[in-house]
Amino acid sequence: MSKRIVFTGGSGKAGRHVIPYLLDQGHSVFNLDLAPLDCPGVNTLTTDLTDSGETFNALSMHFDFDGLATGKGPAPVDAVVHFAAVPRILLRPDNETYRTNVISTYNVIEAAVKLGIRKIIVASSETTYGVCFAEGDKDYASFPLEEDYDIDPMDSYGLSKLINEKTARAFAMRSGADIYALRIGNVIEPHEYDRFPRFAADPASRKRNAWSYIDARDLGQIVDLCIKKDGLGFQVFNAVNDTITTNEPTADVLRKFAPNTPVIREMGEFEAPLSNRKIRKVLGFSEKHNWRQYI
Repeated sequence: MSKRIVFTGGSGKAGRHVIPYLLDQGHSVFNLDLAPLDCPGVNTLTTDLTDSGETFNALSMHFDFDGLATGKGPAPVDAVVHFAAVPRILLRPDNETYRTNVISTYNVIEAAVKLGIRKIIVASSETTYGVCFAEGDKDYASFPLEEDYDIDPMDSYGLSKLINEKTARAFAMRSGADIYALRIGNVIEPHEYDRFPRFAADPASRKRNAWSYIDARDLGQIVDLCIKKDGLGFQVFNAVNDTITTNEPTADVLRKFAPNTPVIREMGEFEAPLSNRKIRKVLGFSEKHNWRQYI
């Protein structure tokens, strides 16, 4: 069923692949960003999401000029997908990364709830597991990394995503809306598969990403599945592909490169240490872009 979707940050690395996927599913998409998006059929509204007034207005506007023809004002929005953010550390000063990501997420969720939008999907991050941007060589507490893990980032970006998950949970409890947080792994675009031979040749370099990744197009599928799945309230989902980014089996990699980290359940031979078991079980995710088919 076609939905009207407001997508924030659609001009970024992930969004520019997710939005075309949503369009292919028959949805209408309105992009809120500070940069343009070259995607036919999608209007981009330049919006500062750290400004609550701009955010509220952007979520309650016509998507494009065609909306004027109805004479009935802007049509209702079915879902908001919030990907806009400072995308990592070392792009802006730490306090600005934290401020931008936390305030913009609060503004988007608050506006959506007050406008009666009942489905909100927010981009969280693998960095909440505490190792990606850690100081020094930090070990994970256990494998596999699943959604009930005690997330403990020490950096400004990961901390902002942790706070955003708490904000999402608070608004879901308050409003009864479905708000799903996606802990997105290392995003790989179609042209980036030439990086995987280097990943496989140097497994130690992938510890910070838990030897995991998400194809940007498969992320589109995950977002679409979230839009279609109603009634879950607040949920967190790891958004990653199925398998580890090494040629060696998972057990061998973890024994060699994370010897001090306990494995708390049996894992598949090549299962990604950042596990997507929940999205496969709850949402019916089935990856289409396993890295091995491109190498």
